Amino acid sequence: MLSNEIVLRPRFQMELEQPSSQLLAKFSETKKNQNKFIVSCVDDHIFIKLPNKEQHFWSPQLHLEISEKDENSCSLHGFFGPNPTVWTMFMFLHVAVGILFMVNATWLYSNYNMENPITLQVGIAIVLVLAWILLYFAGVMGKKKGKPGMRELYGFMTETIG
Repeated sequence: MLSNEIVLRPRFQMELEQPSSQLLAKFSETKKNQNKFIVSCVDDHIFIKLPNKEQHFWSPQLHLEISEKDENSCSLHGFFGPNPTVWTMFMFLHVAVGILFMVNATWLYSNYNMENPITLQVGIAIVLVLAWILLYFAGVMGKKKGKPGMRELYGFMTETIG
């Protein structure tokens, strides 16, 4: 299930021999009859999160999308990820480091062609590369810290599906 160590937001797909409406009804019913997880159903999307008291910065959530194939079967697409706010901030930082690196590379190239000193630009480039590596390892660490929660969410989902 979660074997790929590089992917920060693992995905999976299941083909189920039950109508999508029946599956959605199971999750709606489970939402009312348990308090171990926070379950939100919106159209064909289901969001499952850990309870607020168990959540931390890297807590995962499971997003499920149910697609009807025919009247007796459906396809379930799921992916794990952090809270959308955390993910947006994380991606913003990656993009910001990338843009700053490109701007710095342009500045370095200009100074190099004009035969000006480039020590500052090389230093900034090194710092930006180190920042990107730090962000990457922070994401890997966050995924590792969130794995037990991912297993709990996946187990809850399979139990609910039946």
